[in-house]
Amino acid sequence: MTVKNSDRFIVAYNRIEKLLSAKVDEEGYFPFYRLVDKVKIKNSVVRKYEDDLREFGDLRNAIVHHRTGVDFVIAEPHDEIVQRIEEIEEKLGNPLSVGALFGCKVHTLQSTDSLFAALDLMHENKFSQVPIYEDGKFKGLITAAGITYWLAGQSTKGSIPREIPTLSSVYNYEKRKESFEFVEKNLSVYEADDYFKRAITRGTRLEALLITENADPEGELIGIITPFDLLKIK
Repeated sequence: MTVKNSDRFIVAYNRIEKLLSAKVDEEGYFPFYRLVDKVKIKNSVVRKYEDDLREFGDLRNAIVHHRTGVDFVIAEPHDEIVQRIEEIEEKLGNPLSVGALFGCKVHTLQSTDSLFAALDLMHENKFSQVPIYEDGKFKGLITAAGITYWLAGQSTKGSIPREIPTLSSVYNYEKRKESFEFVEKNLSVYEADDYFKRAITRGTRLEALLITENADPEGELIGIITPFDLLKIK
């Protein structure tokens, strides 16, 4: 027996409604659009797909309230709509974590390493920043912009010094030393996207999110996320 698109749509819709209801702290019944309003405040997935969810609510009402028979509905959803609502249901119920998507071996350097070490690493791996440590603790990010500022600072003296600086010296030229935040590995990729967006609304820019087990700056780095990495998230 072939399952109708309208039936698949209603099943996914009901599951989404149940997921939203479970995320509301208040008791009682709330219409679907009110659930969206309440949950989007704290849930990045709902914020991202708010417009879709509202359209799903309208379509659900058309299917349910204007049905004229057991085998006839006034609005039979297209395949693309059914696939879309099922995808959003999956993302709401099982949001992809940053650890799962961006977990990897993170290349780091010591503040006593030379600038050449960072340049080699950045060139070989197409990195735009490298985490550096000092005395076993995270110090900050050496960025392409910071290196440029260091070079510009040297050129104002009339010549480029022959002595290659340490990364600690180059780090002094970083204009935005707090251009990163630590996040836990279980953070959803949609929440990660919100970190970058909130920084922009504050008039700043994050270079990267650094992933550790529990967002502990002293924990082992198990992944790194740049704004460009999140462009792959749909």
